[in-house]
Amino acid sequence: MFILNALEPNELALYLIQKKWIAANEIILSLTKPGEGNMNYVVRVTTDLRTFIMKQSRAYVEKYPQIAAPENRVVIEATFYKKIAIHEIIQKRMPQLLGLDSENNVLLLEDLGKANDYSMLYDLNSELSKGEILILVSYLNELHFSFEKVQPDDELENLELRKLNYEHIFNYPFLEENGFDLNTIQDGLQKMAVPFKKDITLKRKVELLGSVYLSKGKYLLHGDYYPGSWLKTEDGIKIIDPEFCFYGLREFDLGILIAHLHLSKQKQNIIDSVVDYYYSPTELNSSILNQFTGVEIMRRLIGLAQLPLKMKLEDKNQLMQLAYNLIVKS
Repeated sequence: MFILNALEPNELALYLIQKKWIAANEIILSLTKPGEGNMNYVVRVTTDLRTFIMKQSRAYVEKYPQIAAPENRVVIEATFYKKIAIHEIIQKRMPQLLGLDSENNVLLLEDLGKANDYSMLYDLNSELSKGEILILVSYLNELHFSFEKVQPDDELENLELRKLNYEHIFNYPFLEENGFDLNTIQDGLQKMAVPFKKDITLKRKVELLGSVYLSKGKYLLHGDYYPGSWLKTEDGIKIIDPEFCFYGLREFDLGILIAHLHLSKQKQNIIDSVVDYYYSPTELNSSILNQFTGVEIMRRLIGLAQLPLKMKLEDKNQLMQLAYNLIVKS
């Protein structure tokens, strides 16, 4: 079993030569961290000829090693990249797949160059432009409708990874005793969360919504469409990390997007423009869309997958109330 390790460039060079991913005389100059990742071990490889990104998925979440995760998730991600490669518009918004070692769960991807993800939105001082939100929604338009199926099937079911996601979106945040002291994130957050964790009506709605998430659908989804998956590059906005992809309800991708616009305090006209820019918005199930939006807001505030939010407790409480209404009153 090959273990990707930025501290072992000589071993990595032998591996890359063996896989025919670099030439025998190609020299590795540096191994660096391309950004803050949660799920996988990721490294940027710079040689005397080029740069590329390597990603390895392991039997646990890289940021939280105590959490088990499907070991072959980059293989699912590679399947997504292979599928969208035929669509020029989508492919131009994503890195190209350069190689896959399914035995060792290693992915080789195009390096998109100097870039930052959109996590800067969480400092609450950054605003998305109409042009940026149009690009983000247009990507979903192309993805959802270009690969739509007449009938749901088992392609890209990605069930094991979705079960992990289910636990951390629809279950764990709403457990009264889950072992996670929210006061370690912010004083008073645990107390603020208790009424929501005790609300039976809310929990029943969330449980039902979770079963909807686990069901099959007709639309190819990115599956994790939030600012950490959007890159600001010299060549415009790029989309990365589709490992949570599956065929499901398009309201899920849209709900995640809208939730993070609320979490980053974007202007209401920007939030409203998501549905305005989306193809056939009248065909969307507004109740399910609202509920997916609400549960994503809640799990990011009181769940394990915390964001670098610079937000007062009072503002978080207001967002929780908004999310509650989106879930319970939809």
